Amino acid sequence: MNLGHLADSRAMARILEAVVNRMIPRDGWPSASEEGVLEYLRRRAADDTDTWNHLIEPGLFALDAHAKSLHGQSFSEIGTGEQDDVLLDVEQGRVKDWTISPKHFFGTLLQLVVEGYYGSTATEVPDNHGNRTRQSWDMIGFRPNPVQGIQVPVLEADLRITTLDKLLDSYDAVVVGAGAGGSVAAAVLAEAGLSVLVVERGSWLSYHQVGRDHASNHRFSKYGHNTGPGEGNPRTILLESEEERITLPFEGNYHNNAMTVGGGTRVYGAQAWRFHPDDFRMATRYGVPKGSSLADWPIRYEDLEPYYERAEWEVGVSGDGIAHPGRGVRRRPYPMPPLPLTLEAQRLARGAEKLGWDVGPVPLLINSVERDGRPACGRCGECVGFACPTNSKNGGHNTMLVRALATGNCHLITDTMVERINTEGGRHATGVQLVQETGGSVVRRQVRAGHVVVAAGAIESARLLLNSATDEEPNGVGNRNGLVGKNLQGHVYTGAYALFDDVVQDGLGPGVSIATCRFAHSNGGGIIGGGMLANEFTRLPLIHWYRALAPDAPRWGVAGKETMRQTYLRTSHVQGPIQEIPTTEARVRLSASVKDRFGVPVAQLSGGVHPESLRSANMLAEQAENWLYAAGARQVWRTRPGLGLSAGQHQAGTLRMGDHPATSVTDPLGRIHGYDNLWVSDGSLHVTNGGVNPVLTILALAFRTSEHLVKQL
Repeated sequence: MNLGHLADSRAMARILEAVVNRMIPRDGWPSASEEGVLEYLRRRAADDTDTWNHLIEPGLFALDAHAKSLHGQSFSEIGTGEQDDVLLDVEQGRVKDWTISPKHFFGTLLQLVVEGYYGSTATEVPDNHGNRTRQSWDMIGFRPNPVQGIQVPVLEADLRITTLDKLLDSYDAVVVGAGAGGSVAAAVLAEAGLSVLVVERGSWLSYHQVGRDHASNHRFSKYGHNTGPGEGNPRTILLESEEERITLPFEGNYHNNAMTVGGGTRVYGAQAWRFHPDDFRMATRYGVPKGSSLADWPIRYEDLEPYYERAEWEVGVSGDGIAHPGRGVRRRPYPMPPLPLTLEAQRLARGAEKLGWDVGPVPLLINSVERDGRPACGRCGECVGFACPTNSKNGGHNTMLVRALATGNCHLITDTMVERINTEGGRHATGVQLVQETGGSVVRRQVRAGHVVVAAGAIESARLLLNSATDEEPNGVGNRNGLVGKNLQGHVYTGAYALFDDVVQDGLGPGVSIATCRFAHSNGGGIIGGGMLANEFTRLPLIHWYRALAPDAPRWGVAGKETMRQTYLRTSHVQGPIQEIPTTEARVRLSASVKDRFGVPVAQLSGGVHPESLRSANMLAEQAENWLYAAGARQVWRTRPGLGLSAGQHQAGTLRMGDHPATSVTDPLGRIHGYDNLWVSDGSLHVTNGGVNPVLTILALAFRTSEHLVKQL
């Protein structure tokens, strides 16, 4: 533990041990130090010496001095009640003459102690050192593993990766990105006989490589992401002062999607909703709110319905096709039945019945029965943010890319970035320029292409087009009317937590199980759009401590430990996305001053949430509260939506489709206006992003766009 002079002081070591053991004391279960928290702190001290040297160490000295001033003895020597009083003084800032903020010191150290106690075990993260026996998980009732009798992890497909030197000079099609949209495009084109190159910026990561770090994943990313991107890939935020602030991939305002083979589908929750028919005609139904860029899609639900069906059956969705009436006609049921309702869902179903609400299972891109040689869901407690231990989540990596590579017509290259699209005359794409780091050297290569399909996600796809400027298009490919990068959307999430007197969680994943869509396009008070409400995925213990404790709940000490023990299985969380109202101010530009490790200008993000989106969010939170009280909750508290840009994992809209180049970037088929062979196959196309998770719409549009590309050959 690199604690400077503290490391040489047994007295100070005793003070630290005494502090952490009052934050999480021993009762019928181990104390913090008994579960390896001190070893965990050593790891964090080595990783972040500034915090330890300039905050934790001074805070421990000041805390001990405060104890001596009150009791004439060191903190480690006074009684436990007196120790708690001293810590309470520090927590509430009732101490004087500190050179640092006592509240900041206390909050920072408490978070580290909690991470070491409730975070990953040594079996999941060998160098974690904390939670050494996982008794903290047993204490609160967290069950991370699949149900008994399922052997994990199951074998995954061995995707063939082509190296840079083995690429062909020319392909019929180059697909940029191996996520949801890119994987579908690759399969459709390769199965039609085209030679296809899929270029993925991230790596192909096995189940073990994705890892199980509870503090570094796409659900809770305090120390990084488990799928990248890594160092050398910042973005910037344009502040109201017009200054740029650098943001790193694991920070919330980076708005990161998983960057690996499979993209977000590698670690997603896999909710597979179709958009509502009125999601395609928002401007017609509601008008265009002031300050917004709300518009109708150039296609209707009926145009996309056959492709929704194709996505459900070819990628694989479990659900109940008649459970949510009014969301558009469907011609076939889902290919798999829904997963069984969880204990929480059964409780919420009874509450919905009292309210007279229609509810039903959540459709999921997860196997509920064996399919394509892969087993049914193992119901583990570590679903979102991690790779699936049973390989039961259906994503690009284990469905469509497998099909594409099986044709023999498709090459997949990873750890390689497309830094620009080569074009001629502002009308025709000729290929792409690739860049990768090999053996410490940066290598570039040109590849020719008959067609280019851009599927890198709404932020990176816009960045790529902007960075591909030419003399004919000096502001970026497809950007003659300045629309590339505008209308960036995500989802404002809102809802409520509730505490029940009895157990409402059975620990069975994925957790999300029941939903209502009654608040999509059927709200009074001038609400535009609305959204969907569902119970949340299983919570990691760390997420429960950070996000799901009641505002007035004790967070440390004997009472804090009892709170975790009594609330983990008695807390419900109902939330959902609202139909976000787009604006042109929410956008992607190229940074004028910050470049990535290859010298390419990074994405600059700006904008915020339209007031109408916040009104919808407040409405949905109120309804979540009503549902939870009807289900028997004794205490309910709402979550509050943020005011900043919301374009996170559901990013969309930056290359919106439309009938006219003056108002859109692509035509209704997903082809860049003015080009004969440059296509988009991701959420960038979305004019609006629906009041539900958008991945099924990304898949459906990818099938539609790719099918039309093949037809024109």
